[in-house]
Amino acid sequence: MILKHLLRILLISTGLLIVLFLVSPSYLHQAILHGNPGIEDYQFFHNRTIEAGEAQPWKIAAAVNGFVMGDSMTKVIESYLPIAYLVIQDEEVIYERYWEGFDENSLSNSFSAAKSIVSLLVGIAIDEGKIKNVDDKVGNYLPAFNEGRNKELTIRDLLTMSSGLNWDEAYSSPFSMTTKAYYGSDLRGLINGLEVVETPGKEFDYLSGNTEVLAMVVQAATGQTISDYTSGKIWKHIGAVNDALWCLDSEDGMEKAYCCFNSNARDFARFGQLILNHGKWDGHQIVSESYVEEATTPASYLVDKEDRKSVGFYGYQWWIIHYKGYVIPYMRGILGQYIFAIPGKNAVVVRLGHDRSHEYKDHHTLDIYTYLDAAFMILDSRDAAKQNKPFQEKGKT
Repeated sequence: MILKHLLRILLISTGLLIVLFLVSPSYLHQAILHGNPGIEDYQFFHNRTIEAGEAQPWKIAAAVNGFVMGDSMTKVIESYLPIAYLVIQDEEVIYERYWEGFDENSLSNSFSAAKSIVSLLVGIAIDEGKIKNVDDKVGNYLPAFNEGRNKELTIRDLLTMSSGLNWDEAYSSPFSMTTKAYYGSDLRGLINGLEVVETPGKEFDYLSGNTEVLAMVVQAATGQTISDYTSGKIWKHIGAVNDALWCLDSEDGMEKAYCCFNSNARDFARFGQLILNHGKWDGHQIVSESYVEEATTPASYLVDKEDRKSVGFYGYQWWIIHYKGYVIPYMRGILGQYIFAIPGKNAVVVRLGHDRSHEYKDHHTLDIYTYLDAAFMILDSRDAAKQNKPFQEKGKT
C-alpha cells in the first residue's frame, strides 16, 4: 500500500511538472533543456559569422613558455577551471597554455566581454558620422526611445551603465530579463519594452540591456548587422586568423550583443592590442584615438548605485583596474573571460574558462589579481632574461 501511494505521488508530481513545462514560456524550455550558460553554447544557438580577412598570426617568441609557473600559482589558476591562458608582449606570444583539449583555434563564448566590442563599434560609427556623438539621444535611432522618459536617454548613458532603465540584471532567476534575453527569441521586443525609471547619467548600475540597446542603435545607424559591421570595420583589419560567431536570438535574428561573441584566446587578444595601439592597426586607424582614450577612462562623475562612491573602475563598456602603478583597461565575462591591455609593458593577457571568483575587491573579481600576478612574473622574467639577469620572484630569497 505504501509503495502504491508513493508511486501515485510520483506520477502526480511528474504530471504536474510536465504541465508546468508545457504552459511555461518558450525561453524557459530552453533554459531547462540546456541548463546554466556555458562556454560552448554557440553549438545550440543560431549564429552569425564574423568573417576574418587576411590572417596575421602572432609571432611566437623563441623562448615561449620559458617561464615555469609555480605549483601554488598553478593550483589557484586551475581551481577556476581554465581553458586558456595567454600572454603576448611586443606582439609575440611569450606564454600560452590550454586545458581540456582546447587550443589556439577553439571557439569559446566571450560572455560580457562582448560589451567592450560593442563600445568599439559605437566609436567607429561616430568616427564615420553615422552617429552624431556620445551625447546623441537614443530616440534619434530607436522609436521606442522617443517617448516618455525614454527621451532623456543618451548613448553616453548606455555606454557608462547609467541608463536608469528598468532592466532586471538577475542571473540566478529564471524569470529575469537577463534569462529571457539569453534563452529567448525576441530581443528587439524585450528591448523596446524597456522604460527609463531613474534619472540617466547619475548612477552606475550594470545592466546588460544597455549594451543590447547600443547594438540596436549601431544597426539602425549603419544599416548593417553588428556582426557584419564588426567584420568589415574591425575583424578583417586586425589580422584575425579565424572567423568568429555571434549568437543570435533566432535564425537570422538579432545578436545577443551584450554577450556571446565566440572566438579563441589568440584572436581575442587582438582587441587588447588594438587598445594598446590607441585604436590603430598596421597604420590603419580602426577607431579614433580620442574615442579609445574616452572609452578606457573611468566615468568618475557617476556614483556607484550600491556603495555611493565615485566610479573609478568603468568607462565606455570597458573595465579599468589599477595594478602595480598601471592603469589597465580590460574586457570581462561572467565565467572568467578576461582580456587585459597593459600599457607600458605593451602586453596583452587573455584568460578563458568556466568559472571565476565570486568575491570582489574594488569591483574586480579576486581571480583577476592572480592572472595579473602571473602575467607580471612572466613579463619580469622575460625582462630579466633580456638583461642577462637572474629572475627572482618578489618575496622569495
